[in-house]
Amino acid sequence: MKLFIPLFFICILTACKISQPSISSQEGYVEEELEVVRDTYVPLNNPEKIELKKDPYKKSRKIETDLIHTKLEVSFDWSSSRLLGKASITAKPHFHSLDHIELDAKGMQIKLVKLNERTLKYNYDGLKLKVLLDRMYSSKESYTIEIDYVSSPNDIEVKEGKAITSDKGLYFINPSGRDKNKMPQIWTQGETESNSVWFPTIDAPNAKSSQEIYITVKDKYKTLSNGIFKGSKSYIKGYRTDHWEQKKPHAPYLFMMAIGEFVEVKDFYKRKDGSKMEVSYFVEKEYEKYAKDIFGETPNMIAFFEKKLGVLYPWDKYHQVVVRDFVSGAMENTGAVIFGDFVYKTDKELLDENDQSTIAHELFHHWFGNLVTCESWANLSLNESFANYSQYLWDEYRYGKDEADYQANIEKQKYFDSGLESGYHDLIWYYYNDKDDMFDNHSYNKGGRILHMLRTYLGDDAFFKGIQLYLTNNAYRAAEFAHLRLAFEEVSGEDLHWFFNQWYTDKGHPIIQIKQTKFQGFPNKGSLGPNTGKVTLTISQKQNNDYPTFKLPVEVAIFDDRGKTIENIVVTSKKQKFNFSYKGTLKNILFDDQQVILGNIYSEKPRSQFVHQFYNSKSYNARLTGLKRATKKNNKESNKILMDALKDPFWNIRLEAIKIISGFGTEVFDRALPFLHKMAREDKKSIVRAAALRLINQNGEYSEGDWEDKYQLNFDLINSDSSYLVVSEAISGASKLNPDTTLERASKLEETPSIKLRFAIADLYLQYGSIDQFSFFESQLMESNLALQEGLEIQMLSILIQFSLKQKQIVLSLNKCYSLIFYLQVKGTEITKSYMPQIVDYYCSYISELEKTPENKEELESLLKKYKGLK
Repeated sequence: MKLFIPLFFICILTACKISQPSISSQEGYVEEELEVVRDTYVPLNNPEKIELKKDPYKKSRKIETDLIHTKLEVSFDWSSSRLLGKASITAKPHFHSLDHIELDAKGMQIKLVKLNERTLKYNYDGLKLKVLLDRMYSSKESYTIEIDYVSSPNDIEVKEGKAITSDKGLYFINPSGRDKNKMPQIWTQGETESNSVWFPTIDAPNAKSSQEIYITVKDKYKTLSNGIFKGSKSYIKGYRTDHWEQKKPHAPYLFMMAIGEFVEVKDFYKRKDGSKMEVSYFVEKEYEKYAKDIFGETPNMIAFFEKKLGVLYPWDKYHQVVVRDFVSGAMENTGAVIFGDFVYKTDKELLDENDQSTIAHELFHHWFGNLVTCESWANLSLNESFANYSQYLWDEYRYGKDEADYQANIEKQKYFDSGLESGYHDLIWYYYNDKDDMFDNHSYNKGGRILHMLRTYLGDDAFFKGIQLYLTNNAYRAAEFAHLRLAFEEVSGEDLHWFFNQWYTDKGHPIIQIKQTKFQGFPNKGSLGPNTGKVTLTISQKQNNDYPTFKLPVEVAIFDDRGKTIENIVVTSKKQKFNFSYKGTLKNILFDDQQVILGNIYSEKPRSQFVHQFYNSKSYNARLTGLKRATKKNNKESNKILMDALKDPFWNIRLEAIKIISGFGTEVFDRALPFLHKMAREDKKSIVRAAALRLINQNGEYSEGDWEDKYQLNFDLINSDSSYLVVSEAISGASKLNPDTTLERASKLEETPSIKLRFAIADLYLQYGSIDQFSFFESQLMESNLALQEGLEIQMLSILIQFSLKQKQIVLSLNKCYSLIFYLQVKGTEITKSYMPQIVDYYCSYISELEKTPENKEELESLLKKYKGLK
């Protein structure tokens, strides 16, 4: 599952300045004074220490019964949001003989349970269904029970979570069809243990079952489920039954259905044996022409991951469906992945951002999570860390290492931020409070960074061979993290307890402070010959004693007259010193050359070394650090670095340079202006073009010639740029130069599918528009798709409220607003409706104040009555 958790970033309090550790100069050498660039460090926890409650140990589900096969026959009562089902469950005792089977079955009405046409007795408490079999069965004997039941998901008590916002398993979306902007549909969400709301099963990640499902629907609906589509049979006039079958076993939380008037856009993947595997994209009609723009890299991803892992894609097909009101980001149901509607984007919107990381994430789960499943939710990182790391692998392959490292930086920072907010815990966490707690930035982001460290330590060959062994040894089974360690140990021949103990079964990360002391007068007869120098690195781990002292194998890069030399060290204690020799001039020392350590690393060294680091490091992270640290002061050398950074091959370095220039004043801006104009028009990355344009628009006073250049630039980009992001920025800039012309141009863009651009137009109308633009807000709030994305409708309404109160024709404006508010009270989203009492009170107070003036008194009295009637 792709994690979508809103993070509430807090202010990070920096510690007091750390005292300089004393380093004794060796006899005959003189310690050189360094003009260092210093940093403060961020503590591992907030000053008020966060203590995570240690709940009881969460063990794996005890396996008493083995599921073998699950056959479901379902139909739906859309009017009451109920599923009418029959489950035929083939099972056997796991080891000990049993005369019963216990199943999870949440909130169901159990109608009948049979075995071989014989009615069975059962006990049911609304959560567990214990069926008494007709006799004792041994582990070598299987049986099939049939259960007739009704599932009413809207009648169960729903638990809300952070990552998965509801656990009712089965969802009827707009079943009556009253909301004309939302296609009626049914879909399921099983993770963690919610599929037992719509069919009886052993709802645990260490259970596995093959499956088939018969879905009866009206002819107008498409169905999707796991496995291969086996065909349809007519039921009664206007109805049919679709049959889907998956022969390979998988965990019950991965079973799925989706029903709706979807359009199936067909694609395929060519397997190594030459056969074609079905790859389809189920979308709403409006997005049919964009389906391959959104999902079209999927076949390439399958090919890439198969080659990288050395394990073929293990399932029958790979379909993807987009649904409305999904309760998480996306879900890796085997061969039938569900995405929330955030992935709906036009070809032009995809120029600004795409969702390939999420698509890769869910695909990779088909090896990690679906083929090999974590045996307990405490081991969830076995599923999610690999899925998270797939995003790095895909970015590295498709867009280059800089892009992969940039995205990994974001993932790492999210882990840091969430730890500061909620506390740090073990990666394999047996003491969580609720299963939903495991779906956090430890299981995902931290786990992905740990895998990258292990890959760097072992090397690509051993790392991917170890993964291959883990997958093949545990295929179609459940595993715990020890299985992963054993696979890497078998391949590498090395005991890796030290790595797994500190990263998997302990918490936190290292906070490393690095100081260097350079000595002059080092003997010229050293190992490097004449003109040899010596430098000492003092490396301190600053995390407190609640966290481990980490063992860190590190590559230290020494840049001197020889070029670049790698020295391998192992940090094992709280404070260590390492001596290095260098030849001629010491140009830079880079701790962790590949920049892979998951931790906060603070290097204090001369500014000249950061300058060298920016120009000479191959790592994006090292270059970025070099850029930021070398330009802390505004001087000629900083200016040169910034001008060079504007031409960097990687887009985020260019973007960071623009950000730094924005804070450096007019002199630096004037020097950068020719570069910025060129970037605004020509940079390959739309976010860089938009940032360059924003800086141009925000900076300084202009002469007439500069004004004309700026005016021409903005209107050229409104008319010609392919990016909605850039066009939105150009509208904002142009409005300050020529509002009337900008209003005219914006009116021609009102039908754009881009929500970002529509909000830019709304802001333009708020600043410069008249009552003539009211129809735009009406169309946005009554006819557009804003309501389909949570929170956008109320955002647009808030702009309208400000707009309405600025109008000269205030009575007309308030009357128009009344009609809209009346409509939204009935048709608006739940969020919008929740704000309606406040909005109505606000308007009533505003009108009451207007009544105190002599103008429009009768009209205002009438208006006030109407608004009060909305309460």
